[in-house]
Amino acid sequence: MSIEGRAQLPGARRVVVKVGSSSISGENAGKIQLIVEALADAHARGTEVVLVSSGAIATGMPYLALDERPVDLATQQAAAAVGQNVLIYRYQDALRPFAIVAGQVLLTAGDLENATHRSNARRAMERLLGLRILPIVNENDTVATHEIRFGDNDRLAALVAALIGADALVLLSDIECLYTRPPSEPGAEPIDTVSFGDDLAGFEFGSVVVNSVGTGGAATKVSAARVAAEAGIGVLVTSADLVAEALAGEQIGTWFAPDPSASPSVHTGAVRA
Repeated sequence: MSIEGRAQLPGARRVVVKVGSSSISGENAGKIQLIVEALADAHARGTEVVLVSSGAIATGMPYLALDERPVDLATQQAAAAVGQNVLIYRYQDALRPFAIVAGQVLLTAGDLENATHRSNARRAMERLLGLRILPIVNENDTVATHEIRFGDNDRLAALVAALIGADALVLLSDIECLYTRPPSEPGAEPIDTVSFGDDLAGFEFGSVVVNSVGTGGAATKVSAARVAAEAGIGVLVTSADLVAEALAGEQIGTWFAPDPSASPSVHTGAVRA
């Protein structure tokens, strides 16, 4: 089905939800339970849910006695190798009371550019969903390089949503919605809806933010939302704290309307990462 507005999210057939590192690591690690409960509610309604979760490097940092995100590739890869294992365990532990099993899917940018790898990834996720498994997708940071990577998991989530023909994409962040300029600045106004094709040139979303645990920011979410909307997929950007309300179709966040001339269907062509 085509999701034309956020109110239709509860009835979606297939939804991709993306959560960032800062929302589920460090002092926010406990929010995994909040997110899982919302996903479980959607799962119980019959919605097929795919979670794109950042956080491998951030989760692994304490185990390597790192106070800040490492800047060299080898240490990033080491932190990811340790953290991905812990991250999936935390998700599975939270999912266990709901009798939901998680399936780990690690992708690189090259996987979505290579026709064979892309087909394999799509087939694997389709089978997981058919078995009522909850796929948890992340970039394979252990083998990714600076030269060949998605750049941020907002974009990865948009590409995955297009790959599997999702009805909607929910991008979770640290703020309730997007603003016309950074919300700390005077005159910042919340953005409720972005119609397809709207010119956002006058808004100041800022550049990519690199903090102590991850990368991202409003600009990456706008860019990812555009990618998904062009594929006929509606996108909601809101706070991780409001994930339950988002999946329940409440009037929150910033909604990016999909291209009305497109329909979400499995993407069989090349997906540029």
